[in-house]
Amino acid sequence: MDSVAVSLSIPAGVDRMLVAGPSDSLLRAAESATSAALVLRGDMLKISGEPGDVELLAHVFSEVFERAGRGEALCGEDIDRLVTSGRSSGIDGGIYLDDTILMVKGKALRPKTEGQRRYLRSVREHTMTFCLGPAGTGKTYLAMAMAVAALRSRDVGRIVLTRPVVEAGENLGFLPGTLEEKVDPYVRPLYDALFDLEDSKRVHELVDRGVIEIAPLAYMRGRTLNDAFVIVDEAQNTTPGQMKMLLTRLGFNSKFVITGDASQRDLPGGLSGLAEAERVLRGIDDIAFVHLDRTDVVRHRLVGQIVEAYDAYDAKRKERGNGRTHQ
Repeated sequence: MDSVAVSLSIPAGVDRMLVAGPSDSLLRAAESATSAALVLRGDMLKISGEPGDVELLAHVFSEVFERAGRGEALCGEDIDRLVTSGRSSGIDGGIYLDDTILMVKGKALRPKTEGQRRYLRSVREHTMTFCLGPAGTGKTYLAMAMAVAALRSRDVGRIVLTRPVVEAGENLGFLPGTLEEKVDPYVRPLYDALFDLEDSKRVHELVDRGVIEIAPLAYMRGRTLNDAFVIVDEAQNTTPGQMKMLLTRLGFNSKFVITGDASQRDLPGGLSGLAEAERVLRGIDDIAFVHLDRTDVVRHRLVGQIVEAYDAYDAKRKERGNGRTHQ
């Protein structure tokens, strides 16, 4: 295939270092992810190689220019994600991940993959969204960010965060301390996300005022959750009964986001409430199911490779098991 080349001009006022990265790390990341070659001279970026890769990187670096213009410092993994997203969705499929969720410490928080973008869109357009995917895909973090954004804009009056406490068998009454002290070890990831998105002093103030409530799933029984953004984490560990109980807590002017990872199920025996919910509720208007995969992992790149390796191992083990069954 014939080689082609394009030259992109870095817009005036955009820091060249933010475009190239330290020691040209963003350019090298783009070269590693494609067969193209990139050369930056002055304010001109030349991209040469196969037509498909050149077109893809032209779109990727147009996005890089825009984000560099806002002062954002990207890394090599950001380039990898933009390239992967562009390939999986097509150039016209939304490689420009512009959907800002909220500003955090002066920086725009937005989805980093096409899958995350679909997730964001589903939450905005539906009253209830289920998001299923492996660790590191941002299921809980993005849900938390959307909840904080809704609270800031006064679309809701409070945030309710809950998860099943399988490790304690939901019998927290036998544990020492206040409810917050009992629940804290189990909901620490939710707190971590909150402290990342909001000032810790404000988080404690909102918790004390009841504007943010963090409680185990068992404490949702008998309630109606009005004017709330409700996040259910680790939903793969709910029983079908718990899931039905939880979903029927939905009140007026509320939004539910339910997240889970079928591969990290701790519930002993029986069908997961999350798996059953997808079978029962798929097709109902205003309920969405979003599936994320390893291409949406936004932690260290090794996390994506680890997820892929375990998926392949589980598939082979299931195949061997089916082979023995048919013998």
